[in-house]
Amino acid sequence: MTKAVFSAHPTIAITGASAGIGEETALLFAERGWRVVLGARRRDRLEEIAKKLKAAGAHDVAVATLDVTLDESVKKFAEVVWGACGHRLDVLFNNAGLALGVDHVAKGSMADWQSMLDTNVTGLLRVTREFLPKMLEVSHGHIINMGSIAGHVVYEGGSVYAATKHAVRAITRTIRLEVNGTPIRVSSVDPGMVETDFSLVRFKDDAERAKNIYKGVTPLSGRDIAECVWFAASRPAHVNIEEIVLMPVDQAAPHKLNRKS
Repeated sequence: MTKAVFSAHPTIAITGASAGIGEETALLFAERGWRVVLGARRRDRLEEIAKKLKAAGAHDVAVATLDVTLDESVKKFAEVVWGACGHRLDVLFNNAGLALGVDHVAKGSMADWQSMLDTNVTGLLRVTREFLPKMLEVSHGHIINMGSIAGHVVYEGGSVYAATKHAVRAITRTIRLEVNGTPIRVSSVDPGMVETDFSLVRFKDDAERAKNIYKGVTPLSGRDIAECVWFAASRPAHVNIEEIVLMPVDQAAPHKLNRKS
């Protein structure tokens, strides 16, 4: 069995790294001695996380302010990443994304729709386009995209968010076809309910409403998703994990939950 071929000090670059799944994934890879490059809009939060990662055992940590909706911001993030890893990036984790609102299409907010599309779809494409050419040039790298069960099924009030995650799934599979014949690996992790600040963002800082989403169920944690990212990244070099789909035991579909009293 061939081992995954990593650099001497392997590097993971994470977008949307200032909280939740991004932060937990950074911590897990730090614990395994990786170099971690964090990107997100909240620079102060990244600096705090960087201290935790160094204490956890990261080989090195770099941070960069990143807005995936802006070309120049993505380019600057890439410069930090390449400077940290010497143009040999092991894993790019496209984690930046969000959901906004649960309005039906007839009542939807164009601003919310555009923000989801710009971040979840165009942002992911923008970041990938910045890194993939160099991965191909050096014949090394793994792209892991943050998907969702909303990329497999739809539900009322989730039309545009589901559309963005269906797009992520399509983009992931297309890139996999386009890099066939190279060592580049392409994966997605597609979870159901995860307790992070996802719902707080979706409900625009309505903490009570966000808390009620998880009431009576045991959701997945950010660490659960980080473990999936690690599993995909740490497989032998000849193994590509195309999709990992997971939900909490209490969930059977986006709208089907076993809520305990």
